[in-house]
Amino acid sequence: MTDVVVIGGGMVGAACAYYCAEAGLRVTVVERGSPGGGSTSACEGNLLVSDKEPGPELDLALVSSRLWRELAARHGAETFEYQAKGGVVVATSAETAVGLAELTAAQRVSGVDAEDVTAAELRELEPNVTPSAVGGAYYPQDAQVQPMLSAARLLQHVRAQGGRVLTGTTVTGFVRGPGDAVLGVRTDSPAAPQVLGEATVNAAGTWSGQLAELARAPVPVLPRKGFVLVTEPLPRVVRHKVYTAEYVANVASSDAGLETSVVVEGTGAGTVLIGASRERVGFDRSFSLPVVRRLAAQAIEIFPFLAEVSLLRTYLGFRPYCPDHLPVIGADPRAPGLFHATGHEGAGIGLAPATGSLIAQLITGSAPVLDPAAFRPERFEEATP
Repeated sequence: MTDVVVIGGGMVGAACAYYCAEAGLRVTVVERGSPGGGSTSACEGNLLVSDKEPGPELDLALVSSRLWRELAARHGAETFEYQAKGGVVVATSAETAVGLAELTAAQRVSGVDAEDVTAAELRELEPNVTPSAVGGAYYPQDAQVQPMLSAARLLQHVRAQGGRVLTGTTVTGFVRGPGDAVLGVRTDSPAAPQVLGEATVNAAGTWSGQLAELARAPVPVLPRKGFVLVTEPLPRVVRHKVYTAEYVANVASSDAGLETSVVVEGTGAGTVLIGASRERVGFDRSFSLPVVRRLAAQAIEIFPFLAEVSLLRTYLGFRPYCPDHLPVIGADPRAPGLFHATGHEGAGIGLAPATGSLIAQLITGSAPVLDPAAFRPERFEEATP
């Protein structure tokens, strides 16, 4: 018997397990593959406040930004490859610059450190940026981690606290009790056919919608496919996380069709990462040369020198998408004992610590770090006439 069963060993599941263990709870993580092997392995490790409009998600991001700094201070920045590199948003037209300035003003009211910059100041921050840029914004709070390493380190800490991490173990069903309460999970493992716990956390990322259906407590989490490009190693030619002002609009879009808005950043290894595309095509893992070409062209528009740089590889992943673009976090009243921690779309790495901390607080009955009402699992049924 364990106190908390966490389904999913990606970044969000690892954070839930970490903060539950920190709260003194006995934790068992059930992961069908290897830790961090799903969506966590196919992303850039962004920790962003800059791409969020004022509201519940930004509030969650600001808490997470603080918690990531605390994790780096406690365990060492190198433990997660945490880099407080800051973010730069580029405006390439006067109209875009006006809209960006309106956004930064609203973000500052919400507690974001957002600095409007002129074209000259932008080139001081990023000397290789396109000459056509008319201005932008600088966000010192934006940062980056290595996502698979970070998930592994948090799970390592869970084990050190006496927790278990069951890999290669698929959840096949839920154990139910009186009042249809969830008492744990059934698995395909002969060694652990049942894992019982007082609380069960659905942190299965893109696949959490399927788990929720299995638990008879559906949440509309769907996969949103995205590509990332990786260049050959270079000197330090991109200093921050750099993206166009249009990126925020595409993140918030509900369009099922293909959308691309470029994000460019350097890594410690010297490679440059270029993202990100978005399209809802189920779990189709097919390669798309047109998407890659479009991302590459958009990256060159921001950093013209990239036209002469070779790509090493591309990779793709699936982000857990919710129709209202807010994650699902909290207890599910339709299945007592079941908690959800999912639906973060492309922000899961950044939002993981606040999500994990909130889950641990809700399970233990502690005062929550912020109001979880906007993230409640049953909100989609409430909206159905």
